[in-house]
Amino acid sequence: MKKHIITLFFIMLGLNSAPLIGSDLAKEKRWADQVVDGIIVGDAVWLEAKSTKFLGIYAENETDNAKGAVILLHGSGVHPNWADIIQPLRSELPSFGWATLSIQMPILANDAKHDDYAPLIKEVPERIEAAINYLDSQSYKNIIIISHSLGSTMANSYLAKNTKRVHAYVAIGMDAYDDGPVELNNAKYLANINLPLLDMYGSQDLDGVLNSVKQRRQAARQAGNQDYQQVEVPGANHFFNGLEEELIRRVKSWLSNHAGHAIDTSTK
Repeated sequence: MKKHIITLFFIMLGLNSAPLIGSDLAKEKRWADQVVDGIIVGDAVWLEAKSTKFLGIYAENETDNAKGAVILLHGSGVHPNWADIIQPLRSELPSFGWATLSIQMPILANDAKHDDYAPLIKEVPERIEAAINYLDSQSYKNIIIISHSLGSTMANSYLAKNTKRVHAYVAIGMDAYDDGPVELNNAKYLANINLPLLDMYGSQDLDGVLNSVKQRRQAARQAGNQDYQQVEVPGANHFFNGLEEELIRRVKSWLSNHAGHAIDTSTK
């Protein structure tokens, strides 16, 4: 009996001392080491969420008529200068009046599965708030979020509870994902988001994105979101490969029509 008690004690001790699941900070550092020296448009900035420093890439508005600033959230496992979706938008939008801040989101190892990201959602609010605070320090008040793939889930998790400091939102390649962990349930989040929202996807997107088009639209209707717009881009895959100019054109146009005058307090 005594032996069993001792064994149980060490089992519980092991459980209590097990590290909590969180972002792979070593991988974040490896990405940062690779990315920073290769930045052509913009500058590396280091932001802090609680005690964790993470990479952001900031590009200033290049026009005389600043419209606001965009925070970009990448997809699973990558970095804030990822060639697909993120890099084209963060580099080109400044020439149309939008400063951009692309930030490193929580990531896992390359072999991680989608559901493995559920525990990381709790780390998202602090990173987005750090990005907003940085843009506020640059005198930007009209702040927009643009996200891709899993980055949209992370954006949704934040915006379902916090919309006061973000004035419009573009989600690219978003699915509903209502049959997995509740932390990754985009349909649930969308039912609680009510701000100008562009839900954009490609006609050749992933099955999960294409099969949930109606469900996402219904969730937005449930939220009473009158400013929700869903757009399918002909010929585009999940990464808009070969259609980067079309991606930029559509995002720029939507921002001009739905977010460019959302709040006129930027001093830039």
